[in-house]
Amino acid sequence: MDFSSIQIPIPFALAVVATLGYVFGRRTRRGASDSIHRSGRDLRRANAVALELERIASEVRKSLARHHASLSGFRNRVSKLDDGQREAAWKDLCREVEGVLKPTLQLASQIATAYDEIRLQSANLMTFTEVRTDSLTGVNNRRGLDDTLAAQFAMMHRYNHPFAIAMIDIDHFKVVNDREGHLAGDAMLQDLAKLLDEGVRDTDIVARYGGEEFVLVMPQTELFGASVFAERLRCQVAATMDLTISVGVAAATDGDTPHSLVARADSALYGAKAAGRNCAWRHDGKQAEAVVEEIALDAV
Repeated sequence: MDFSSIQIPIPFALAVVATLGYVFGRRTRRGASDSIHRSGRDLRRANAVALELERIASEVRKSLARHHASLSGFRNRVSKLDDGQREAAWKDLCREVEGVLKPTLQLASQIATAYDEIRLQSANLMTFTEVRTDSLTGVNNRRGLDDTLAAQFAMMHRYNHPFAIAMIDIDHFKVVNDREGHLAGDAMLQDLAKLLDEGVRDTDIVARYGGEEFVLVMPQTELFGASVFAERLRCQVAATMDLTISVGVAAATDGDTPHSLVARADSALYGAKAAGRNCAWRHDGKQAEAVVEEIALDAV
């Protein structure tokens, strides 16, 4: 079979560009952040992205090859139809078209799905690049967070994939800066970023939102699961570090935008602060509430 006649679709081109961005990003990022922390999570995430891109490319390539063979057969059969018997030829042509139409539509659907999947994996690769990395903590910066949220919203709208976020704020951080100095404050931010980055799932994204605030993006996670995880993370920080955190959780809905989702998580965080800090709250789309009761129910 002559594969030179098969044009490479847009998703493959995007995959190549994203992969090149990843390779360059790994070289530039590690030099700046190795002194902060090295986590096997980065390597696991990169490997998972590479495997997923490889799977997508392999499946589309096989489908293209099968469809190319199907089209070749269709073309050969159509060329042999007898134009002299017009009615019979028309029925034969309709039958041949029906036979090739279904796999053609299936291929179109598969390529569209592959395009969205590659967009998501490209966003994951972008989180490794230097321009999307916070220079102090080594996690994602606001630009990386914006790209991640855009990709998650695209997957939610097209495939109903749920996701949630948690906004995390260090309690009384200003007191640390004023009492011990900004270097101590920077060290605290670095330590918390490391704990967060190593404590979440490989598919989760940690970003520094600004100052002492971080945002955790949790793909394929409903509000309940995100609330449970946020509370466990808060307890882990309190038990292992000389600081506490307040957390606000929100899950994306159909009517949300990145701005509204972050605003609801921020509203929940404000509730946690007002409740005395060192606790996790969630916003269910209507109001903010503590998640402790939900954790207790989960344990029953």
